Amino acid sequence: MTTESLPVRADAPVRTPARKTTTRGGRRLLRQGAGRQHHAGPLSYVLLAITAILSIFPLYWTMVAASTDNTRVSQTPPPFLPGPNLFSNLARAWDEAAMGKAMINSTIVAGVIALSTVMFATLAGFAFAKLRFKGRNVLLMLVIGTMMVPPQLGVVPLFMMMSELGWSQQLPAVIFPTLVSAVGVFFMRQYLSEALPDELVEAGRVDGAHSLRIFWSIVLPVARPAMAVLFMITFVHAWNDFFWPFVVLDMTNPTVPVALTQLSAGYIRDQSLIMAGALLGTLPLLVMFIVFGRQIVSGIMQGAVKG
Repeated sequence: MTTESLPVRADAPVRTPARKTTTRGGRRLLRQGAGRQHHAGPLSYVLLAITAILSIFPLYWTMVAASTDNTRVSQTPPPFLPGPNLFSNLARAWDEAAMGKAMINSTIVAGVIALSTVMFATLAGFAFAKLRFKGRNVLLMLVIGTMMVPPQLGVVPLFMMMSELGWSQQLPAVIFPTLVSAVGVFFMRQYLSEALPDELVEAGRVDGAHSLRIFWSIVLPVARPAMAVLFMITFVHAWNDFFWPFVVLDMTNPTVPVALTQLSAGYIRDQSLIMAGALLGTLPLLVMFIVFGRQIVSGIMQGAVKG
């Protein structure tokens, strides 16, 4: 009886032939296809270097301008090397703009807003992505529609509301109107729609878990990479926000952008002093990115891997 006449079981595993390999210099090389690594060419490194230089140059120019005096900054051509007055200008900006109190206020405001936005946006994103309830699509459209309304239209009624609550010139007036954002809700909804399988949610239901239990045990681990990105974006945005804090706060209790306006209040603006204040306001963001940037990038890469 030949091999061709042998019966084949339907449930028998199908074996694929091994991929042929060749040897070159004692190393095994796979054929072109799976497992092939792509290496960047010289042009890629040149483009990356140009992009890095263009990205770092504004920060470098801020440091150069902060290290000279106002006369030297105004000259043509401007200086391109740091001067000797960096630490003296930083000390002047720290004292004249009350940067110590401003940085504490900005840390509180940006931290609370970022944490609340991440938590509320993740909850709402999970509800819009995986829960089924009446009016879900209508509510989602309303949330997205608020993104099209300019924030300046609500300044007057919002200021009146803060005054009625007695929060004028206080940090809660800056924090509470921005505890959650429509952008964050939409971002988390889109992420969870793709990254969270429906089978995991259904498995939790079968095990008798309620929605909050599912959110805590299943949704949060899956959403951690997107939550890290949303936290970073929201923190930076809240730290740099100027318009609403400038309206509702005064110079006795400012955030960093509001405090920096005090450096340009004179008849003749000291550009080197303004740049020194801007450098002080940027340093905390740089430190945070250096400390947490790798964790955020690694979290994104882990969330992108399926399996």
